[in-house]
Amino acid sequence: MMDKTVLIVDDDPNISELLRLYFSKDGFDVLICYTGDEVLDMFHTSSPDVIVLDLMLPGMGGFDVLRALRKESDVPILILTARGDTLDKVVGLELGADDYIEKPFEPKELIARVKAVLRRTHPRSNAAAPANNNLSKPDIISWPDLIVDRTRFTVTCGSREIDMPPKELELLYFLAGHPDRVFTREQLLENIWGFDFFGGTRTVDVHIKRIREKLDVSPHPEWRIKTVWGVGYKFETSKQEEG
Repeated sequence: MMDKTVLIVDDDPNISELLRLYFSKDGFDVLICYTGDEVLDMFHTSSPDVIVLDLMLPGMGGFDVLRALRKESDVPILILTARGDTLDKVVGLELGADDYIEKPFEPKELIARVKAVLRRTHPRSNAAAPANNNLSKPDIISWPDLIVDRTRFTVTCGSREIDMPPKELELLYFLAGHPDRVFTREQLLENIWGFDFFGGTRTVDVHIKRIREKLDVSPHPEWRIKTVWGVGYKFETSKQEEG
């Protein structure tokens, strides 16, 4: 994974320089910000491929940085959280983070997670993914008031085109491509995120929540993403309900 640029955002110079050394040895170009106030300017001028974001920052806090980035970009973001702080993880995922790692951490594990995030979020990587991920063969799936287009990475609901990060789009595409079939959270993780994903099944719930919030702005009476309690999720159609 050469010619990728990682932006490290951490106010601890020792951690930042250690990560610069490890990432550089692994073929990454490395940028560093020590405060949250620097991040947006550096992002605009340097266009990093992935961001490693500490949540405890001087100036603009990590959550505010994450929120600001997600207003304008789907760049992969991995957050650093205090060990065992579940709330930080949940809030980070709900704001659009792609993964998280707890402090203290091993640099090699962090690099492995960054590589995994890049593999599963970069559109070119997704397009080249092996066929055994079970995604439907057509590049465009169409239902009444819904079009999911994997060639352009766009989602249209009713008359509105909806901004949707790659993983949300692929999750919707997968469910809509297998109508009325129930998938467990583990099956969705395996098919969409792959075996190298380090996160838990809560990630699926967070992504489903964000997808629903975006789709439910427009009426879509002939289908819905249904929670099957104790099992998982399915893309339920009106035909199934009538049957």
